[in-house]
Amino acid sequence: MTAIDDTTTDLPFYMKGNYAPVAEEVEAVDLDIVGALPPELSGRFFRNGANPSGEPPAHWFDGDGMLHGIRLRDGRAEWYRNRWVRTKLLAGEERFDPETFEFDLSAGRANTHVIRHAGRILAVEEGSFPMEVSPDLETLGSVDFGGVLDTPFTAHPHVCAETGEMHFFGYELVSEPHATYYVADASGQITHRQPINVPSPVMMHDFAISRNHAIFLDLPVVFDIDLAMTGGMPFEWKPSNGSRIGLLDRRNVGSSTPAQPRWFDIDSCYVFHILNAWEEDDGNVVVLDAGRHSSMWDGSPDAFEPCYLWRWRFDLRTGAVTETQLDDVEHAFPRIDDRRTGLANRYGWAVTNRPGETSSLDAATGVVKYDVVNDSKSFHDFGPGRSTSEPVFVPASDGAGEDEGWIMSFVYDPATNSSEFTVLDATDMAAEPVATVALPQRVPNGFHGSWFAD
Repeated sequence: MTAIDDTTTDLPFYMKGNYAPVAEEVEAVDLDIVGALPPELSGRFFRNGANPSGEPPAHWFDGDGMLHGIRLRDGRAEWYRNRWVRTKLLAGEERFDPETFEFDLSAGRANTHVIRHAGRILAVEEGSFPMEVSPDLETLGSVDFGGVLDTPFTAHPHVCAETGEMHFFGYELVSEPHATYYVADASGQITHRQPINVPSPVMMHDFAISRNHAIFLDLPVVFDIDLAMTGGMPFEWKPSNGSRIGLLDRRNVGSSTPAQPRWFDIDSCYVFHILNAWEEDDGNVVVLDAGRHSSMWDGSPDAFEPCYLWRWRFDLRTGAVTETQLDDVEHAFPRIDDRRTGLANRYGWAVTNRPGETSSLDAATGVVKYDVVNDSKSFHDFGPGRSTSEPVFVPASDGAGEDEGWIMSFVYDPATNSSEFTVLDATDMAAEPVATVALPQRVPNGFHGSWFAD
Protein backbone atom coordinates (compact mmCIF):
# COMPACT_ATOMS: atom_id res chain seq x y z
CA MET A 1 0.00 0.00 0.00
CA THR A 2 1.16 3.52 -0.81
CA ALA A 3 0.68 5.95 2.06
CA ILE A 4 -1.86 8.69 1.36
CA ASP A 5 -1.26 12.27 2.48
CA ASP A 6 -4.08 12.62 5.01
CA THR A 7 -3.59 16.39 5.25
CA THR A 8 -5.24 16.74 1.83
CA THR A 9 -8.42 18.69 2.52
CA ASP A 10 -10.61 16.96 -0.05
CA LEU A 11 -10.17 13.49 1.43
CA PRO A 12 -13.18 11.97 3.21
CA PHE A 13 -13.10 11.84 7.02
CA TYR A 14 -12.25 8.14 7.05
CA MET A 15 -8.91 8.84 5.34
CA LYS A 16 -7.79 11.45 7.88
CA GLY A 17 -6.51 11.52 11.44
CA ASN A 18 -6.90 8.24 13.27
CA TYR A 19 -9.42 7.07 10.68
CA ALA A 20 -6.61 7.06 8.13
CA PRO A 21 -5.32 3.60 7.20
CA VAL A 22 -1.89 2.33 8.15
CA ALA A 23 0.32 1.30 5.25
CA GLU A 24 2.43 -1.47 6.76
CA GLU A 25 2.01 -4.82 8.42
CA VAL A 26 4.35 -4.89 11.41
CA GLU A 27 5.22 -7.16 14.31
CA ALA A 28 6.82 -6.51 17.70
CA VAL A 29 7.60 -8.86 20.58
CA ASP A 30 8.02 -8.49 24.36
CA LEU A 31 6.18 -5.20 24.49
CA ASP A 32 6.72 -2.66 27.28
CA ILE A 33 4.05 -2.62 29.99
CA VAL A 34 3.09 0.13 32.44
CA GLY A 35 1.41 -1.44 35.46
CA ALA A 36 0.94 -5.20 35.56
CA LEU A 37 -1.03 -7.49 33.28
CA PRO A 38 -3.16 -9.88 35.35
CA PRO A 39 -1.52 -13.32 35.12
CA GLU A 40 -4.96 -14.87 34.53
CA LEU A 41 -5.04 -13.20 31.11
CA SER A 42 -3.77 -15.84 28.71
CA GLY A 43 -5.02 -15.46 25.17
CA ARG A 44 -5.35 -13.08 22.25
CA PHE A 45 -7.21 -9.80 21.76
CA PHE A 46 -8.12 -9.20 18.10
CA ARG A 47 -9.82 -6.11 16.65
CA ASN A 48 -11.11 -5.69 13.09
CA GLY A 49 -11.62 -2.57 11.03
CA ALA A 50 -11.65 -0.96 7.59
CA ASN A 51 -8.15 -0.13 6.33
CA PRO A 52 -8.23 0.82 2.63
CA SER A 53 -5.26 -0.54 0.71
CA GLY A 54 -5.62 1.87 -2.21
CA GLU A 55 -7.72 4.84 -3.22
CA PRO A 56 -10.46 5.98 -0.81
CA PRO A 57 -13.54 3.73 -1.02
CA ALA A 58 -17.03 5.17 -1.42
CA HIS A 59 -17.71 4.77 2.30
CA TRP A 60 -15.79 4.03 5.50
CA PHE A 61 -17.63 0.71 5.73
CA ASP A 62 -16.06 -0.50 2.47
CA GLY A 63 -12.36 -0.40 3.39
CA ASP A 64 -10.26 -3.56 3.27
CA GLY A 65 -10.32 -5.58 6.48
CA MET A 66 -7.31 -5.36 8.76
CA LEU A 67 -6.87 -7.24 12.04
CA HIS A 68 -4.83 -5.90 14.94
CA GLY A 69 -3.85 -8.47 17.55
CA ILE A 70 -1.99 -8.71 20.83
CA ARG A 71 -0.92 -11.93 22.57
CA LEU A 72 -0.90 -12.04 26.40
CA ARG A 73 0.56 -14.82 28.56
CA ASP A 74 2.07 -15.12 32.05
CA GLY A 75 1.86 -11.39 32.67
CA ARG A 76 3.68 -10.60 29.41
CA ALA A 77 2.62 -8.95 26.17
CA GLU A 78 4.34 -11.46 23.91
CA TRP A 79 3.54 -9.84 20.58
CA TYR A 80 1.54 -7.35 18.59
CA ARG A 81 0.92 -7.73 14.88
CA ASN A 82 -1.47 -6.37 12.26
CA ARG A 83 -2.50 -8.16 9.08
CA TRP A 84 -4.82 -7.46 6.18
CA VAL A 85 -7.37 -10.19 5.64
CA ARG A 86 -6.33 -11.67 2.29
CA THR A 87 -9.66 -11.43 0.49
CA LYS A 88 -10.39 -11.64 -3.22
CA LEU A 89 -11.22 -7.94 -3.17
CA LEU A 90 -7.82 -7.13 -1.68
CA ALA A 91 -6.31 -9.08 -4.58
CA GLY A 92 -8.22 -6.93 -7.08
CA GLU A 93 -11.10 -9.25 -7.94
CA GLU A 94 -14.73 -8.09 -8.11
CA ARG A 95 -17.64 -9.19 -5.96
CA PHE A 96 -20.55 -7.87 -8.06
CA ASP A 97 -21.41 -8.61 -11.68
CA PRO A 98 -23.35 -5.56 -13.00
CA GLU A 99 -24.79 -7.57 -15.88
CA THR A 100 -26.23 -10.48 -13.89
CA PHE A 101 -26.58 -8.64 -10.53
CA GLU A 102 -24.96 -11.65 -8.89
CA PHE A 103 -22.59 -11.46 -5.93
CA ASP A 104 -19.60 -13.70 -5.35
CA LEU A 105 -20.18 -14.48 -1.68
CA SER A 106 -16.59 -15.60 -1.25
CA ALA A 107 -15.45 -12.08 -2.17
CA GLY A 108 -15.91 -9.61 0.67
CA ARG A 109 -13.97 -7.13 2.78
CA ALA A 110 -14.04 -9.19 6.04
CA ASN A 111 -13.63 -5.88 7.86
CA THR A 112 -16.24 -5.61 10.62
CA HIS A 113 -15.85 -8.17 13.42
CA VAL A 114 -13.72 -11.12 14.45
CA ILE A 115 -15.29 -13.99 16.37
CA ARG A 116 -14.48 -17.55 17.39
CA HIS A 117 -16.82 -20.52 17.38
CA ALA A 118 -16.09 -24.24 17.49
CA GLY A 119 -12.37 -23.51 17.36
CA ARG A 120 -12.52 -21.39 14.21
CA ILE A 121 -11.56 -17.70 14.20
CA LEU A 122 -13.66 -15.85 11.64
CA ALA A 123 -13.23 -12.34 10.22
CA VAL A 124 -16.73 -11.26 9.18
CA GLU A 125 -18.73 -8.56 7.42
CA GLU A 126 -22.36 -8.72 6.44
CA GLY A 127 -21.98 -8.90 2.65
CA SER A 128 -20.13 -12.20 2.22
CA PHE A 129 -19.00 -15.50 3.67
CA PRO A 130 -16.72 -15.38 6.72
CA MET A 131 -12.96 -15.56 6.25
CA GLU A 132 -11.11 -17.93 8.57
CA VAL A 133 -7.83 -16.71 10.07
CA SER A 134 -5.23 -18.47 12.18
CA PRO A 135 -4.34 -17.57 15.79
CA ASP A 136 -1.38 -15.74 14.25
CA LEU A 137 -3.64 -13.68 11.95
CA GLU A 138 -2.81 -15.49 8.72
CA THR A 139 -5.73 -15.82 6.29
CA LEU A 140 -6.88 -19.42 5.75
CA GLY A 141 -9.80 -18.88 3.33
CA SER A 142 -13.56 -18.37 3.08
CA VAL A 143 -15.99 -20.55 5.02
CA ASP A 144 -19.39 -21.76 3.75
CA PHE A 145 -20.03 -24.39 6.45
CA GLY A 146 -19.74 -27.30 4.07
CA GLY A 147 -21.91 -25.63 1.44
CA VAL A 148 -24.91 -25.11 3.75
CA LEU A 149 -24.34 -21.36 3.94
CA ASP A 150 -25.56 -19.85 0.68
CA THR A 151 -26.23 -16.27 1.78
CA PRO A 152 -24.04 -13.60 3.34
CA PHE A 153 -23.10 -14.05 7.00
CA THR A 154 -23.92 -11.33 9.54
CA ALA A 155 -21.19 -9.32 11.23
CA HIS A 156 -23.00 -9.96 14.54
CA PRO A 157 -23.67 -13.62 15.28
CA HIS A 158 -24.67 -14.39 18.87
CA VAL A 159 -23.72 -17.50 20.85
CA CYS A 160 -26.37 -18.72 23.28
CA ALA A 161 -24.97 -18.69 26.82
CA GLU A 162 -26.90 -21.86 27.70
CA THR A 163 -26.52 -24.09 24.63
CA GLY A 164 -23.32 -22.90 22.95
CA GLU A 165 -25.23 -22.64 19.66
CA MET A 166 -24.28 -19.82 17.33
CA HIS A 167 -27.31 -17.98 15.96
CA PHE A 168 -26.81 -15.85 12.88
CA PHE A 169 -28.49 -14.62 9.71
CA GLY A 170 -27.72 -13.23 6.31
CA TYR A 171 -29.59 -10.55 4.41
CA GLU A 172 -29.91 -10.45 0.64
CA LEU A 173 -30.20 -7.21 -1.32
CA VAL A 174 -31.18 -8.25 -4.85
CA SER A 175 -33.13 -11.48 -4.41
CA GLU A 176 -35.63 -13.09 -2.08
CA PRO A 177 -35.75 -14.16 0.65
CA HIS A 178 -34.25 -10.93 1.90
CA ALA A 179 -33.18 -12.56 5.17
CA THR A 180 -32.25 -16.11 6.19
CA TYR A 181 -31.82 -17.38 9.76
CA TYR A 182 -29.31 -20.08 10.74
CA VAL A 183 -28.30 -22.02 13.84
CA ALA A 184 -24.93 -23.75 14.16
CA ASP A 185 -24.45 -26.18 17.04
CA ALA A 186 -21.54 -26.04 19.48
CA SER A 187 -19.44 -28.18 17.10
CA GLY A 188 -19.88 -25.65 14.28
CA GLN A 189 -22.36 -27.61 12.15
CA ILE A 190 -25.37 -25.73 10.77
CA THR A 191 -28.44 -27.49 12.12
CA HIS A 192 -31.18 -25.06 11.06
CA ARG A 193 -31.81 -22.77 8.12
CA GLN A 194 -35.01 -20.90 7.28
CA PRO A 195 -36.10 -17.84 5.29
CA ILE A 196 -37.42 -14.81 7.17
CA ASN A 197 -40.18 -12.95 5.35
CA VAL A 198 -38.92 -9.38 5.06
CA PRO A 199 -40.62 -7.55 2.16
CA SER A 200 -37.81 -5.08 1.38
CA PRO A 201 -34.02 -5.39 1.12
CA VAL A 202 -33.28 -3.62 4.41
CA MET A 203 -29.87 -3.24 5.99
CA MET A 204 -30.16 -5.57 8.97
CA HIS A 205 -26.85 -5.03 10.73
CA ASP A 206 -27.47 -6.80 14.04
CA PHE A 207 -30.07 -8.96 15.74
CA ALA A 208 -30.52 -10.59 19.15
CA ILE A 209 -31.46 -13.78 20.93
CA SER A 210 -33.26 -14.41 24.20
CA ARG A 211 -33.77 -17.80 25.80
CA ASN A 212 -36.71 -18.66 23.55
CA HIS A 213 -36.58 -16.13 20.70
CA ALA A 214 -34.47 -14.86 17.84
CA ILE A 215 -35.14 -11.15 17.34
CA PHE A 216 -35.00 -9.49 13.91
CA LEU A 217 -35.01 -5.79 12.97
CA ASP A 218 -36.95 -4.64 9.89
CA LEU A 219 -36.09 -0.92 9.84
CA PRO A 220 -36.11 1.83 7.18
CA VAL A 221 -32.54 1.72 5.82
CA VAL A 222 -33.25 0.18 2.42
CA PHE A 223 -31.02 -0.91 -0.47
CA ASP A 224 -31.48 0.99 -3.74
CA ILE A 225 -30.08 -0.63 -6.88
CA ASP A 226 -29.89 2.70 -8.74
CA LEU A 227 -27.76 4.18 -5.97
CA ALA A 228 -25.59 1.07 -5.97
CA MET A 229 -24.96 1.42 -9.72
CA THR A 230 -23.53 4.92 -9.18
CA GLY A 231 -20.78 3.45 -7.00
CA GLY A 232 -21.83 5.44 -3.92
CA MET A 233 -23.64 4.57 -0.71
CA PRO A 234 -26.26 1.99 -1.82
CA PHE A 235 -28.67 2.54 1.11
CA GLU A 236 -31.22 5.28 1.76
CA TRP A 237 -33.46 6.29 4.63
CA LYS A 238 -36.99 5.29 3.63
CA PRO A 239 -39.43 5.78 6.55
CA SER A 240 -42.35 4.57 4.42
CA ASN A 241 -40.83 1.10 4.82
CA GLY A 242 -42.01 1.16 8.43
CA SER A 243 -40.21 0.04 11.57
CA ARG A 244 -40.90 -3.28 13.22
CA ILE A 245 -39.21 -5.93 15.34
CA GLY A 246 -39.88 -9.63 14.86
CA LEU A 247 -39.72 -12.34 17.53
CA LEU A 248 -39.17 -15.86 16.21
CA ASP A 249 -39.84 -18.67 18.68
CA ARG A 250 -36.63 -20.69 18.92
CA ARG A 251 -38.58 -23.69 20.23
CA ASN A 252 -39.88 -24.23 16.68
CA VAL A 253 -36.34 -24.52 15.32
CA GLY A 254 -35.98 -27.90 13.66
CA SER A 255 -39.68 -28.20 12.88
CA SER A 256 -40.60 -29.26 9.37
CA THR A 257 -42.74 -26.11 9.17
CA PRO A 258 -40.93 -23.49 11.26
CA ALA A 259 -42.97 -20.43 12.14
CA GLN A 260 -42.26 -16.92 10.95
CA PRO A 261 -41.49 -14.11 13.43
CA ARG A 262 -44.30 -12.36 15.22
CA TRP A 263 -43.88 -8.72 14.20
CA PHE A 264 -44.37 -5.69 16.46
CA ASP A 265 -44.60 -2.18 14.99
CA ILE A 266 -42.42 0.44 16.71
CA ASP A 267 -41.68 4.14 16.28
CA SER A 268 -39.51 4.98 13.28
CA CYS A 269 -35.80 4.54 14.05
CA TYR A 270 -32.64 2.65 13.16
CA VAL A 271 -30.51 0.28 15.24
CA PHE A 272 -26.94 -0.68 14.46
CA HIS A 273 -26.01 -2.49 17.66
CA ILE A 274 -27.78 -4.58 20.27
CA LEU A 275 -26.79 -4.60 23.93
CA ASN A 276 -28.77 -7.73 24.90
CA ALA A 277 -32.19 -9.37 25.08
CA TRP A 278 -33.85 -11.58 27.71
CA GLU A 279 -37.21 -12.74 29.01
CA GLU A 280 -39.31 -11.97 32.08
CA ASP A 281 -42.63 -13.03 33.59
CA ASP A 282 -42.20 -16.75 32.81
CA GLY A 283 -41.23 -15.92 29.23
CA ASN A 284 -44.34 -13.86 28.51
CA VAL A 285 -42.35 -10.61 28.18
CA VAL A 286 -39.28 -10.18 25.97
CA VAL A 287 -36.94 -7.26 26.71
CA LEU A 288 -34.51 -5.77 24.18
CA ASP A 289 -31.86 -3.15 24.99
CA ALA A 290 -30.14 -1.52 22.02
CA GLY A 291 -28.65 1.67 20.65
CA ARG A 292 -31.37 3.68 18.89
CA HIS A 293 -30.82 6.29 16.16
CA SER A 294 -33.80 8.50 15.30
CA SER A 295 -32.85 8.07 11.62
CA MET A 296 -29.88 7.05 9.52
CA TRP A 297 -28.48 8.59 6.31
CA ASP A 298 -31.57 10.74 5.87
CA GLY A 299 -30.77 12.75 2.74
CA SER A 300 -27.01 12.17 2.89
CA PRO A 301 -24.54 9.32 3.51
CA ASP A 302 -22.94 11.62 6.10
CA ALA A 303 -26.18 12.09 8.09
CA PHE A 304 -25.42 9.94 11.13
CA GLU A 305 -27.82 10.71 13.96
CA PRO A 306 -26.72 10.23 17.60
CA CYS A 307 -27.28 6.88 19.29
CA TYR A 308 -28.87 6.48 22.74
CA LEU A 309 -29.63 3.43 24.85
CA TRP A 310 -33.30 2.41 24.62
CA ARG A 311 -35.41 -0.50 25.83
CA TRP A 312 -38.28 -2.27 24.10
CA ARG A 313 -40.62 -4.56 26.07
CA PHE A 314 -42.82 -6.96 24.10
CA ASP A 315 -45.82 -8.45 25.90
CA LEU A 316 -46.51 -11.73 24.10
CA ARG A 317 -49.95 -12.05 25.69
CA THR A 318 -51.37 -8.67 24.63
CA GLY A 319 -49.14 -7.74 21.69
CA ALA A 320 -48.28 -4.42 23.35
CA VAL A 321 -44.87 -2.78 22.95
CA THR A 322 -43.37 -0.15 25.25
CA GLU A 323 -40.37 1.94 24.17
CA THR A 324 -38.25 3.69 26.82
CA GLN A 325 -35.09 5.76 26.57
CA LEU A 326 -32.65 4.58 29.25
CA ASP A 327 -29.90 7.19 28.87
CA ASP A 328 -29.44 10.67 27.40
CA VAL A 329 -25.71 10.43 26.61
CA GLU A 330 -24.62 9.41 23.13
CA HIS A 331 -22.77 6.09 22.92
CA ALA A 332 -21.40 3.59 20.41
CA PHE A 333 -20.28 -0.06 20.33
CA PRO A 334 -22.21 -1.45 23.33
CA ARG A 335 -21.01 -4.76 24.82
CA ILE A 336 -21.93 -7.06 27.70
CA ASP A 337 -20.39 -10.01 29.47
CA ASP A 338 -20.92 -12.57 26.70
CA ARG A 339 -21.81 -15.19 29.33
CA ARG A 340 -25.13 -13.30 29.69
CA THR A 341 -26.09 -13.40 25.99
CA GLY A 342 -29.83 -14.08 25.88
CA LEU A 343 -30.13 -13.92 29.69
CA ALA A 344 -30.90 -10.95 31.93
CA ASN A 345 -27.80 -8.81 32.37
CA ARG A 346 -27.05 -6.06 34.84
CA TYR A 347 -24.04 -4.40 33.24
CA GLY A 348 -23.02 -3.15 29.82
CA TRP A 349 -20.15 -1.05 28.46
CA ALA A 350 -19.87 1.34 25.53
CA VAL A 351 -17.68 4.16 24.23
CA THR A 352 -18.75 7.72 24.92
CA ASN A 353 -17.32 11.20 25.46
CA ARG A 354 -16.23 13.03 28.56
CA PRO A 355 -19.12 14.86 30.26
CA GLY A 356 -19.70 18.22 28.66
CA GLU A 357 -17.84 17.46 25.44
CA THR A 358 -19.33 17.60 21.96
CA SER A 359 -21.78 14.82 21.11
CA SER A 360 -19.61 13.67 18.19
CA LEU A 361 -18.01 10.27 18.72
CA ASP A 362 -15.27 10.77 16.15
CA ALA A 363 -12.89 10.56 19.10
CA ALA A 364 -14.72 8.92 22.00
CA THR A 365 -12.61 9.73 25.04
CA GLY A 366 -13.94 7.18 27.49
CA VAL A 367 -15.93 4.11 28.39
CA VAL A 368 -19.32 4.22 30.10
CA LYS A 369 -20.46 1.34 32.29
CA TYR A 370 -24.23 0.96 32.47
CA ASP A 371 -26.02 -0.62 35.42
CA VAL A 372 -29.41 -1.27 33.80
CA VAL A 373 -30.85 -2.71 37.02
CA ASN A 374 -30.11 0.31 39.24
CA ASP A 375 -30.40 2.81 36.36
CA SER A 376 -26.93 4.21 36.99
CA LYS A 377 -23.64 4.54 35.17
CA SER A 378 -19.95 5.20 35.76
CA PHE A 379 -17.21 6.40 33.46
CA HIS A 380 -13.55 5.89 32.66
CA ASP A 381 -11.86 8.98 31.24
CA PHE A 382 -8.83 8.37 29.01
CA GLY A 383 -8.05 12.09 28.97
CA PRO A 384 -8.58 15.06 26.65
CA GLY A 385 -8.08 14.28 22.99
CA ARG A 386 -7.36 10.58 23.52
CA SER A 387 -9.82 8.19 21.89
CA THR A 388 -10.77 4.61 22.60
CA SER A 389 -12.16 1.70 20.64
CA GLU A 390 -14.94 -0.77 21.46
CA PRO A 391 -14.68 -2.03 25.07
CA VAL A 392 -14.49 -5.83 25.38
CA PHE A 393 -15.27 -7.44 28.75
CA VAL A 394 -13.16 -10.40 29.89
CA PRO A 395 -14.22 -12.30 33.05
CA ALA A 396 -11.56 -12.97 35.67
CA SER A 397 -12.54 -16.65 35.69
CA ASP A 398 -15.33 -18.92 34.50
CA GLY A 399 -17.15 -18.44 37.80
CA ALA A 400 -16.51 -14.71 38.18
CA GLY A 401 -19.34 -12.24 38.68
CA GLU A 402 -20.85 -10.35 35.78
CA ASP A 403 -18.50 -7.35 36.09
CA GLU A 404 -15.67 -9.17 37.86
CA GLY A 405 -12.91 -8.93 35.31
CA TRP A 406 -11.40 -6.48 32.86
CA ILE A 407 -12.24 -4.14 30.01
CA MET A 408 -9.84 -4.27 27.05
CA SER A 409 -9.47 -1.73 24.24
CA PHE A 410 -7.04 0.16 22.07
CA VAL A 411 -6.48 3.85 22.90
CA TYR A 412 -5.09 6.47 20.51
CA ASP A 413 -3.15 9.59 21.58
CA PRO A 414 -3.03 12.31 18.89
CA ALA A 415 -0.30 14.17 20.76
CA THR A 416 2.13 11.36 19.96
CA ASN A 417 0.24 9.83 17.01
CA SER A 418 0.52 6.48 18.77
CA SER A 419 -1.70 3.80 20.26
CA GLU A 420 -1.65 1.57 23.30
CA PHE A 421 -3.52 -1.47 24.53
CA THR A 422 -5.31 -0.85 27.83
CA VAL A 423 -6.74 -3.10 30.53
CA LEU A 424 -9.23 -1.59 33.00
CA ASP A 425 -10.73 -3.01 36.18
CA ALA A 426 -14.36 -3.52 35.16
CA THR A 427 -15.56 -3.16 38.77
CA ASP A 428 -13.98 0.29 39.20
CA MET A 429 -14.22 2.39 36.06
CA ALA A 430 -12.76 5.49 37.72
CA ALA A 431 -9.49 3.74 38.60
CA GLU A 432 -6.31 4.11 36.60
CA PRO A 433 -5.72 1.33 34.05
CA VAL A 434 -4.50 -1.94 35.49
CA ALA A 435 -2.02 -2.09 32.62
CA THR A 436 -1.14 -0.28 29.40
CA VAL A 437 0.96 -1.78 26.63
CA ALA A 438 2.81 0.46 24.18
CA LEU A 439 2.24 -0.57 20.56
CA PRO A 440 4.74 -0.21 17.71
CA GLN A 441 2.33 1.67 15.48
CA ARG A 442 -0.96 3.54 15.46
CA VAL A 443 -4.15 1.46 15.50
CA PRO A 444 -6.77 3.30 13.39
CA ASN A 445 -10.36 3.73 14.49
CA GLY A 446 -12.13 0.49 13.70
CA PHE A 447 -15.13 -1.61 14.48
CA HIS A 448 -15.40 -4.75 16.62
CA GLY A 449 -13.15 -7.19 18.42
CA SER A 450 -12.99 -10.18 20.74
CA TRP A 451 -10.86 -11.83 23.42
CA PHE A 452 -9.94 -15.44 22.72
CA ALA A 453 -8.78 -17.18 25.89
CA ASP A 454 -6.36 -20.09 25.61
